[in-house]
Amino acid sequence: MKIDNVTLTIFTWDNIPATTYHQGSLASSGSNLGLLRIHTDAGLEGYAFLGSATNPASMDGPQLIRSLKPMLMGKDPLERERIHAGMRLINRSVSYRVIGAVDTALWDLAGKIAGLPVHALMGTFRNSIPAYASSQVLPDVAAYVEQALSFKSAGWQAYKIHPPRDPDKDIKVCEAVREAVGGEYRIMLDPTWSYDYVDALRVGRAIEEMGYYWYEDPLADEDIYNYVKLRQKLSIPIMATEFPAGGLDTYPIWLTEKATDYLRGDIPNKGGLTTMLKTAHLAEAFGLRYEVHHSGNSLNNRANLHLCMALRNTTMWEVLLPDGAHKYGMVEDLAPDKDGLMHAPTEPGIGGQIDFELIKRKTEVVLT
Repeated sequence: MKIDNVTLTIFTWDNIPATTYHQGSLASSGSNLGLLRIHTDAGLEGYAFLGSATNPASMDGPQLIRSLKPMLMGKDPLERERIHAGMRLINRSVSYRVIGAVDTALWDLAGKIAGLPVHALMGTFRNSIPAYASSQVLPDVAAYVEQALSFKSAGWQAYKIHPPRDPDKDIKVCEAVREAVGGEYRIMLDPTWSYDYVDALRVGRAIEEMGYYWYEDPLADEDIYNYVKLRQKLSIPIMATEFPAGGLDTYPIWLTEKATDYLRGDIPNKGGLTTMLKTAHLAEAFGLRYEVHHSGNSLNNRANLHLCMALRNTTMWEVLLPDGAHKYGMVEDLAPDKDGLMHAPTEPGIGGQIDFELIKRKTEVVLT
């Protein structure tokens, strides 16, 4: 079996709610996604979405067709490791977002060839996993309390705060949410690289006393020196490594320096499921957890769910809020059940029903 065509259909994504999680992450009212199709001479296709509300597919799409399509044509789609290694060799010319999209589509295609869901190809460990709601930055303390309580009452098993990114305000938000949801409910804090060491330590000590489940990305994304100091002072688990873009080779320094308690990764920052699976196993070798980060669009997040089903050392599946800024292009998107659980997909490949009619109506251009 050989790859005989690669196309990217860029389609409009409009009416996206304006949303922020950290400085510079405000989504406009419109973006676009790309439906990547990797076609084989046996008639099977692998699919992935390229893009997000903040990184439109039109920004990265041309480099996928110009630089990666020639690498794919005529190749055996099951030689995924060889293809992934080749793509990474030119990562100064193409973004990890496009490498991740190609890798995801190849996993989808492999599952269809085998007649198995992707998690079964990886080796299924579980059949369900709790979902957690991951807030946007909200206008005031009351809004965080209201949102946390609404998800708790709906059966969701955890809630993560993206706070205002001012240490004093952030502590007040954390106190109010903890008081509202009670001492047993699982809550986390992600201030998105907002603090210096002094403030990170102060906030960390405060939420440690409140029994928060983890403390995510308090310092600049590659500030390993201060992460080491912070981890020595706190007992609450610290989670870093989400943002540094790259492959498996970006992680060892965090382990050798003992700078984080958990590893983290997603499809667009790390270049796909291939890197994430390796990184999760690397974390397992050191007795660490690997928590999968939300990946920007509906097919990426469905792929994340497959990965979570194949991992021993992950605990939850992230749902970034609001839905309208991250879910698009599917007939029916993923949602937890009444107990807050996500269940293992059963269709071959990544699965799910892509809304081809919507894509046809919204098509801006087809890159070939």
